[in-house]
Amino acid sequence: MTRPFRRITLYLPGFDPFPARRYREIYRRESAAQAAISGYRIRLRPGAGIAGYGWHVQASFPGARIRSQVEVLPWADLVRSSMRGGVIAPYLQLARTAWIYAASGTLSRLVRLRKGPVLAILYPIGVLVLQMLSALLLAWLAAWLVGGIAGFVAGLVLAWLTLLVFRRLDHLLYARYLMHDFAFAAQHRGAYAPALETRLDHFTDRLRAALTQDVDEVLVVGHSSGAYLAVSVVADLLRRSPGHRPALSLLTLGHVVPMVSLLPRADRLRADLALLSESPAIFWLDVSAPGDACCFGLCDPVAVSGVAGPDQRWPLVISAAFSRTLLPGTRRRLRGRWFRLHFQYLHAFDRPDGYDYFAITAGPLTLAQRYGGRGHSPGRIAKPVGRRA
Repeated sequence: MTRPFRRITLYLPGFDPFPARRYREIYRRESAAQAAISGYRIRLRPGAGIAGYGWHVQASFPGARIRSQVEVLPWADLVRSSMRGGVIAPYLQLARTAWIYAASGTLSRLVRLRKGPVLAILYPIGVLVLQMLSALLLAWLAAWLVGGIAGFVAGLVLAWLTLLVFRRLDHLLYARYLMHDFAFAAQHRGAYAPALETRLDHFTDRLRAALTQDVDEVLVVGHSSGAYLAVSVVADLLRRSPGHRPALSLLTLGHVVPMVSLLPRADRLRADLALLSESPAIFWLDVSAPGDACCFGLCDPVAVSGVAGPDQRWPLVISAAFSRTLLPGTRRRLRGRWFRLHFQYLHAFDRPDGYDYFAITAGPLTLAQRYGGRGHSPGRIAKPVGRRA
């Protein structure tokens, strides 16, 4: 019997305060659904022996057996820490973040790429401003009806309670969540916070350890904000440990790279993008979709950031093409659920056409073997709007 194909997948989530087990449940549920559609078998086992939080995957594809492990590289604690504060904190973040993006010219450059993610940036600003205006209007009415000092106090209390109610409703509106996300990216004008740099060092060490294992491929996956962090982790690895290793692959999904790389102090990220774009030591696939309003769909993260050199070879930019890969009924169910669509890359597709997350992470081919002969999807955006590092 031939040796099973072996893979280690290191997954970097986006700006997400929820624990890592959320991703195991998504993987368990959606891999079963995709296997039923695509005609392979897949089974999950507990993550015994995995350094962090993860799980083992056993899969059977036509003519092949696969043994994989998936490990989540956690930074949810940093996310939760950045989201602390009272009802006024998002408004302070709003003022500072809006100033950084507008005064640096980053917002005007982002507008030249995709309108969807720019609207996603403006959405929490609009919603938070409307919430504050609502609170102030109710406070004014209370002060007018009650009158005097008592009315002033009643107005303040009512305004505070109104903002508290809006905060409780944010699991439906996502305005405060998105504001925290954009503020986190912009807090150092594109530079990484010291705590995040320390965490990336740990992730790089974990990647280096994975590359010493007896496996056929080590795959790094970054989703949303995790995409630019994955870029930096792989770049750090290449700087520290050049040389022969198992196949090293990078998969970025629904990226928001320009949100950070176009900021004035993002020299570190721009240098990482430039390094990876010319490296023969990796295979880098970038997957997005124009129907995902929360990402820069089909925008080449290297080229639009202004760091593409004459020897650029990565990333290969392809579309998940929701209009083709999801049935009309599925698209109707997801209409208006833009946050859920942003996670579609981790879910089953009704008609997978060139992209199957579970075949990539649990199948018998490396990323290079699967996509090596493919070109960019039509509609790739490569016009630079940023400055070269």
